[in-house]
Amino acid sequence: MEKASVNLMKQMNLNMIRRVMKQSGSATKPQLAHKTGLSVVTINSLVKHLVHCGELFEEENQVSSGGRPALTYRYNYNYSLALVLHMVEEQSEDVINASVVNLNEEILKQERYVYQNFNPDILFQCIDRLIEEFESIKVIGIGIPGQSVDGVITVTSHELLYGMRLTEQLESTYGLPVVVENDVNAAISGYAYREQAADDQCIVGIYFPEKYPPGMGTYLNGGVIKGRNGMAGEIKYLPVDVDWTKPLNVEAFHEIACRILQSVNAVLAPDIIIIYKEQLDQEAFLTEWNNYLTRHSIPTCPELVFEQSVARDYADGLKWLALSEL
Repeated sequence: MEKASVNLMKQMNLNMIRRVMKQSGSATKPQLAHKTGLSVVTINSLVKHLVHCGELFEEENQVSSGGRPALTYRYNYNYSLALVLHMVEEQSEDVINASVVNLNEEILKQERYVYQNFNPDILFQCIDRLIEEFESIKVIGIGIPGQSVDGVITVTSHELLYGMRLTEQLESTYGLPVVVENDVNAAISGYAYREQAADDQCIVGIYFPEKYPPGMGTYLNGGVIKGRNGMAGEIKYLPVDVDWTKPLNVEAFHEIACRILQSVNAVLAPDIIIIYKEQLDQEAFLTEWNNYLTRHSIPTCPELVFEQSVARDYADGLKWLALSEL
C-alpha cells in the first residue's frame, strides 16, 4: 500500500511538471521548483526521469542571474502524438481527412482520401501507414457520421459501418487508446474550444450534408449533451415530412430548416446556432428566417452563425478530444 502511494505521488508530481513545461516550453530546475512548489531535490529526480524517457531535452547552458551556468530544459512536444481521422462530406465527395498532431497542437502531417463506397479497410490502411511513419502516436481519434451504443455502431449513414465494434477492433489491432465521436458532437466541441465558450452558454450546431440526413450537437454546461445511448441530436427523426435521401430545392430546404430551428429554440433556447452547410446563400436564408418569424413565435432569438464547411470545427474538436487523452 505504501509503495502504491509513493508511485501515485510520483505520477502526480510528474504530471505537474509536464503541465508547467507544456505551458512554458522551457524552464530551468529552479524555475520548475518555483512554479510547481516542489523541492529542488524532487525536481532533480523527476527531471532526470523525463530526460531519460525523451520527454524533456537538455539545452545549452545559460548564465543565471548569479553568473553560475544553469541547464535549461525544453519540452518535447513530439514525445506523444495523436492520430486524428474524420469522415466527412466535402463538395459532395466522401472524404477521410487524417492528421498527425503533437502536444502543442501542431499538425505534423495531413492526408486526404476520397472514396466512392466506404469500406473499413480504408481506415485501417490509412492508420497502418501513419503509425509506421510516426512511432510516437499514442492515441487514435476518429470522427464518424453516426453513433455507437455499448461499443456497437447502431446509427450511421454508411452501411458498412453499421454493427461494427470500431473502438474495440482498433484498440485490439493497434494496442492504443481510441476515441470515437459523432461528427456534429466533435464539431460543436471544436467550436466551443476554439471560441473559449463560457460554461453557461448553450450552443447548437446543425449540420446539413448534401447527400445524407442532418445531425445536431449541443454544447451546454461546459460539455456536449449526449442523451440516452448518445442519441441526442438525431434530428433526422423529427416529425417533418421530408425524404433526406433526395436533394431538396432551395425553397423546400429553407422551410424545413426554419421549422427545425423553431423546434430547437422551443426546446433549448440556445444562445448561438451554427448552421453547417455548403453552398448556402446566407442572405436568402436570413430573409426567409425573418419572414418565418413573422408567422411563428419563438421564446428567444439566437445568434445565427453560418459555416460553409464543417471540416474546421470537426477537425479541431477531434484534435482536442484526442489530445485530452494524452
